[in-house]
Amino acid sequence: MTGRSALPKLCKFLKVVALILFLTLLVLFLVATVRTFTLEVNAELQHARWGKTASVPADLSAAHSEVLLANFKEAIRIPTVSFSDSHQNTSALQEFSHLLKRVFPTIFSSSLVKHEVVENYSHLFTVSGTDPELVPYMLLAHIDVVPASENDGWELPPFSAEELNGFIYGRGTIDNKQAVMGILQALEYLLERGYVPRRGFYVGLGHDEEISGNAGAANIVKLLKSRGVKLQFLVDEGLAVLDGIINGLNGPAALIGVTEKGQATVKLSVSMKPGHSSMPPRQSSIGILAAAVTRLEDYPMPRLFGSGPERSTFEHLAHKFGLPFRFVMSNLWLFIPLMSRVMERKPDMNAFVRTTTAVTMFNSGVKVNILPSSAEAFVNLRIHSAQTLQEVMELIESTISDDRVKVNLISGFDPLPVSSFGEQSFGFQIIKKTILDMFPEVTVAPE
Repeated sequence: MTGRSALPKLCKFLKVVALILFLTLLVLFLVATVRTFTLEVNAELQHARWGKTASVPADLSAAHSEVLLANFKEAIRIPTVSFSDSHQNTSALQEFSHLLKRVFPTIFSSSLVKHEVVENYSHLFTVSGTDPELVPYMLLAHIDVVPASENDGWELPPFSAEELNGFIYGRGTIDNKQAVMGILQALEYLLERGYVPRRGFYVGLGHDEEISGNAGAANIVKLLKSRGVKLQFLVDEGLAVLDGIINGLNGPAALIGVTEKGQATVKLSVSMKPGHSSMPPRQSSIGILAAAVTRLEDYPMPRLFGSGPERSTFEHLAHKFGLPFRFVMSNLWLFIPLMSRVMERKPDMNAFVRTTTAVTMFNSGVKVNILPSSAEAFVNLRIHSAQTLQEVMELIESTISDDRVKVNLISGFDPLPVSSFGEQSFGFQIIKKTILDMFPEVTVAPE
């Protein structure tokens, strides 16, 4: 009798629970729907703040454009290659310095501009402003490039700067001589027309960025610090205007990088007694190390999507997607777990989700019938902004969980702090407004 009398009460309770769940889901759906169709009118997301930027100059003459194009091609043809910390093409770096002085004469002769050479090949330009109360900003780019050979799959020689189908081919065209020449050409153009800025600024051109910048950028920083320089904001090489790259996105998008992932290079090594292949042990040094590498690939770093600026990236772009993507991206507060699982399936999207792990080198063995006494692998990790280098190292150790495998950090650094990108962020809004003035059809988002 007791069991029977309790059954109606249980059924009633379950009905109440089901009703509460239904109402909760209904409220969540209504909130998500309202957010989906109102997010695009949010001024903080879609409009740039703080005044007007200078008007876009009239089109350059065809003759002037040809000169600029020729200067850029000449810059690409100079092989300013950084091979390693101890090996750079210094003669090419010197040649590049001569090129800058020749094609930008106004910059090097202007009374507004102070030019300094740092560590023989880097350049620091100080441009004076009329209002010393305004905190200056800084523009950065780098002169050096990574090695390239025609055997790397280039359709045209990598230092030829030849044109094909409307594109200029060459090492440095997008990393980073386009910024070097673009910044200086803009300054040259303005100075020729009597430009005097209210807010002073700096231009820094490093010569060894591809090998960590310890000589160029690091010493520019030391120099500015010694002078007590404070910056309002700083713009370095970053992302691009993407069109047709993001599936489902209607129209182009300009992504402004507001942080940089951390990085770690980790060496895994195993040491054993050497032996002969005719009497192999149960596990060789290669087998032990291979198992460790397999564990790192089978158990990737935890999902962290939504813990960094990537959530705002998709919220800024949400209104440019059609349904159902728009519904999901406008409501990441609800759909982050779903988005994380979908995105991690593609390598380019997986980089948004977590710290990535890439095994890039594996070395062992000297002869087919000799058991190697040692094996080593190198792993490169790009650390998500919500993690630290120390956390990553601890996760590597716990994932491998094998005392026979030594884990050594070769080099690494924490992710950079996330720069502000809200409505009151002066630097971000100035960059955003400049982009929208130049490309009014794009959608701007932090990344």
